[in-house]
Amino acid sequence: MTKILQTARQVFADESVAIVQMGERLGASFERAVKLILHCNGRVVVTGVGKSGAVGRKMASTFASTGTPSLFLQASEGLHGDLGMVAPGDVLVALSYSGRTDDLLAILPVVKSMGVPVISLTGNPQSFLADHSDAVLDVSVDKEACPLNLAPTSSTTAALAMGDALAICVMNERRFSSEDFARFHPGGTLGRGLTLRVADLMRTEARLAILKENDTLRAALAAITEAVTGAAIIVDDNGQLSGYLTDGDVRRLLVHSQNADDLLRQKVAEIMTRSPLAFAPDQLALEAMRSLQERGVDDAPVVDENNVPVGLLDVQELLRAGLM
Repeated sequence: MTKILQTARQVFADESVAIVQMGERLGASFERAVKLILHCNGRVVVTGVGKSGAVGRKMASTFASTGTPSLFLQASEGLHGDLGMVAPGDVLVALSYSGRTDDLLAILPVVKSMGVPVISLTGNPQSFLADHSDAVLDVSVDKEACPLNLAPTSSTTAALAMGDALAICVMNERRFSSEDFARFHPGGTLGRGLTLRVADLMRTEARLAILKENDTLRAALAAITEAVTGAAIIVDDNGQLSGYLTDGDVRRLLVHSQNADDLLRQKVAEIMTRSPLAFAPDQLALEAMRSLQERGVDDAPVVDENNVPVGLLDVQELLRAGLM
């Protein structure tokens, strides 16, 4: 192992240890912090300076995207007018590893005078900041991943993880759903993945190859070719999904067949895959994509509540939609 790789792995190990130890310290104060945020009628205002400020920005963003109105207040700017961002009904989340950051401590009296609860993330539970907080979250670490034990590394990772834990616990308590998440992420792959349904992307009508169980393999190939698709949906006499036949299935059979003409005269019911993977039209396209990937297939039929085929979802449509 090279020295570079050895150093990188040591960083991972040190930061992992810091997070595990922090998790073992969790207790009543963490639950109190979650309840303060849940009962907040205003916004969660996250504040910090320097590296703690960078972590705070990410924390505020995570809260906002998971259903908790939040904003970031740079503590230094708060001393020069930006404290107007804080109002009664808010909750202040203050990050300071030392618990002695001057600009952050200077805004505390004003915030407290408004009756705004304070949640602190600090590596010094005996600090001034901790003493004036309603909930104290201990993010202390035994050592930084920095070999000089100076650059904030393990400590910022710990604070980041604590912020994520807070946001996710609040999210769960609010029963925040994937539909809620989609409302806050309407753009990009993430938003499309949480709003697009199978019905929005599936092939229908003339783009489908649908056959009966007694149709021949030759007829299946003709139907697949005409629909310019990669598979045929097989139905029974009641029009319900009975099986599925892909062009790949046919090619593999032809390669190993001694008599192609005899094979092409076979009934599709003798060759098709029974009980294939199938989707409902209102199923999320993102969920369907994951199912296709797990099964290692490129397409699958779409059926209604009566198990009657209404479409076919092809991986190419998912690609065009930007989900893959």
